[in-house]
Amino acid sequence: MTTVAAAESIDSIRAAIAAGERTATAVAESCLDRIAQADAQVHAFLSVDREFALAQARSIDERAAKGEELPVLAGVPIGIKDVLTLEGFPATAGSKILEGYRPPYTATAVRKLAEAGAVFPGKLNCDEFAMGSSNENSAYGPVHNPHALDRVPGGSSGGSAAAVAAGMVPATLGTDTGGSIRQPASFCGVVGVLPTYGRVSRYGLIAFASSLDRVGPFAGSVRDAATVLGVIAGQDPMDATSSPLPVPDYKADLDRGVKGMRIGVPAEYFAEGLDAEVRSAIEGGIEKLRAEGAEIKAISLPHTQYAIPAYYVIATAEASSNLARFDGVRYGFRAPKADTLAAMYRRTRDLGFGAEVKRRILLGTYVLSHGYYDAYYRKAQQVRRLLTEDFLKAFGEVDAIVTPTAPTPAFRIGEKADDPVSMYLADIYTVTASLAGICGVSVPCGKSREGLPIGMQILGRHFDEGTIFRVGRAVERLSA
Repeated sequence: MTTVAAAESIDSIRAAIAAGERTATAVAESCLDRIAQADAQVHAFLSVDREFALAQARSIDERAAKGEELPVLAGVPIGIKDVLTLEGFPATAGSKILEGYRPPYTATAVRKLAEAGAVFPGKLNCDEFAMGSSNENSAYGPVHNPHALDRVPGGSSGGSAAAVAAGMVPATLGTDTGGSIRQPASFCGVVGVLPTYGRVSRYGLIAFASSLDRVGPFAGSVRDAATVLGVIAGQDPMDATSSPLPVPDYKADLDRGVKGMRIGVPAEYFAEGLDAEVRSAIEGGIEKLRAEGAEIKAISLPHTQYAIPAYYVIATAEASSNLARFDGVRYGFRAPKADTLAAMYRRTRDLGFGAEVKRRILLGTYVLSHGYYDAYYRKAQQVRRLLTEDFLKAFGEVDAIVTPTAPTPAFRIGEKADDPVSMYLADIYTVTASLAGICGVSVPCGKSREGLPIGMQILGRHFDEGTIFRVGRAVERLSA
């Protein structure tokens, strides 16, 4: 049984409201009805606020009635991953330790969506603190893949991907630390974008690994994803790591095609461990790009094999530091029946954090500890530099790089739950771009024999999102 449905495009919703053919209120009510219908099976949303969404929609209708020029996302329902803050809304990060927390501020990316006229029906389920590749680590229950309800949607932004795939909303925000947008996009058959590090503000994002975390969109099409990224991108004084580079029009070259483009195919991403059906779909997509006039060039990214261990040292080290703030003192859950401050800290963190979060805190604390910092953390940072240099060298020869997004289609719920190493390897093709800081997008390019989506990952130079959108649009068109 599936719950897949196609949502309307962003442009069609805005155009209908601007023309007076529909109201934003009617669009919001339709969206909320769809969530009520489908989410009992999918469990993509952790919280829904009908009155808030309808109030936002009425504000758009009032502007339309006055004949005002409507903003780019006027009346468009967009779901928000529950690691991004929205003032007054719950922000659990999928964890019991933040149960009941309602932040007094709004994330910059979310604020920009609101200023562009978006309507927020609610917050989306995710792996706890964005730590996971299956969305089974949420303290509030797993998300189910709309294409096959016994399968995972991917993680950590599984709720964000599933909500789009199920037609609940046209677009969502997710976050990607090591593949948490691109891998769920592949599993759920939608478009998911990893912007260049610094392209989108992280202010208001509940941190996992600060040098890796990025905010990006999911959508049903490359065009819609480009529209949303164009809204949320840009420098933010609240985030010192955000880039001052101007934000281009990402849709300007979408339909130019790939004729004359140089597209690299790295041998390391087609080695042992790649599912045969995934390989066939990606190679078929590459041949279609060649037929469209792209120059396909074999390249090497020789340090790829070291990416997973380097990532799980760096990411866990930063997680250990970032999650030290959750101690039961300032906000969120506090354990009862603790006689001393130290006991309260220990009990709160033991009861509040799930098993995967505890595992990563322990790993991160270990690699940062005296005597191990140089052996692990410093070495991992050196490997990160080598991976980055691999990409910089490759982009001297090609305009974009094409790979599988994930080594397999979506696996069954519970299949890898007791095997963390196998789960970590689900990110084997995505962590490299995360460590290098470059941009990427996952675009649907086929299906398995069982009808499960397969995604193609397109990687680009730093701040060259326009190019990956152009290639992604060609893949989308050729795979339709």
